Amino acid sequence: MIMKRFEEDVLSIQEKTNVLVEALPYIQRFNRKVIVVKYGGSAMVDEEIKKSVIEDVTLLKLIGFKPIIVHGGGKEISKWIAKAGLETKFVNGLRVTDAPTMEIAEMVLGKVGKELVRMVEELGVKAVSISGKDGGLFKCSKKYSNGEDIGFVGEIVEVDGKIVHDLLENDYLPIISPIGMDKEFNTYNINADDAACAVARAVKAEKLAFLTDIEGVYMDPNDPNTLISEITVNEARELLKSGNIGGGMLPKLSNCIDAIENGVSRVHILDGRILHCLLLEIFTNKGIGTAILHDSDVKYYVEK
Repeated sequence: MIMKRFEEDVLSIQEKTNVLVEALPYIQRFNRKVIVVKYGGSAMVDEEIKKSVIEDVTLLKLIGFKPIIVHGGGKEISKWIAKAGLETKFVNGLRVTDAPTMEIAEMVLGKVGKELVRMVEELGVKAVSISGKDGGLFKCSKKYSNGEDIGFVGEIVEVDGKIVHDLLENDYLPIISPIGMDKEFNTYNINADDAACAVARAVKAEKLAFLTDIEGVYMDPNDPNTLISEITVNEARELLKSGNIGGGMLPKLSNCIDAIENGVSRVHILDGRILHCLLLEIFTNKGIGTAILHDSDVKYYVEK
C-alpha cells in the first residue's frame, strides 16, 4: 500500500513537471511581451472563475509578461440600473445610454476596476485602475446606430498608448475601464471589446485575448463539433461573408481582424467560463478556443 502511494505521488509530480516543461517555450517566447485581456461576461459574475482569471493574469505578470486588463461590466451595470428604477431603452438592439445611465455606468465600472485591483494586489502584484478619461487615454466621438442616436455611447478615435506603457514600465498591471471623452469633454461609455482592440493596437500587443461565454468560433454555430482552433485573417473574412457568423460574434470577429491588421500578433477568443482558460491557451501545446493569426503566420503551438 505504501509503495503504491509512493508510485502515485511520483506520477503526480511527473505530470506537474511535464506541464512546466511544456510551458517553457511559451514563457521564453512571450517574456516581456504585452498581452491584453478583455475581461467580461460570466467570468465577471462567477466568483470562482473571477478568482481564476485574476490568478492567471497575475501569474503572467510574475513570470515576466506584461498583461493589461480591459474590463466590461454590463451585467453589473444592468443590475444597478434596475435598482435605480430606470427604464432601459433599446435602438437596433443596442441599449440607449442616457445621462442617468451614463452616470451609473461610470460609477459601476469604477467600482469593478477597484475590486480587480484589490484582487491583484492580494496576490502580490501592483495594479492601477484607470478609465479612458484618465490622462486622455481614450479620445472618442459619438457613436450612432444606423444613423440613430443611442445616447452617450462613444467610438474611440485615438488612444494615448504612452500612458499604458508608462504604467507597464513602472511595473504596474493596468486595469482599464471603457469610458472616454470627446473634444468637448463629454463622457461616453464604450464597448469593452472595442476598447480592448484599441488598446492592443496602440501598444502593439503580442496577444489579445477575449474571454467570452462560448468556446470560440464555429464553422457552423449550430454544430459544436465545428469549433475552429486556428483561422487566418483571410479565412475569417470568408467566414464573415458566409453568413454563418451572427449575433455578438460578428463584431467580435471583425475586431479580431482589425487588431491583427494593426500590429497585434495574434488574437484569441476563449471560453471565459473555463477555469484558468488563459493558462491553458498560452502554456499548452493544443490550447483552447480559437486563435486568429496573420495569413503568413506559422503555428505557435509546439508540435510533438
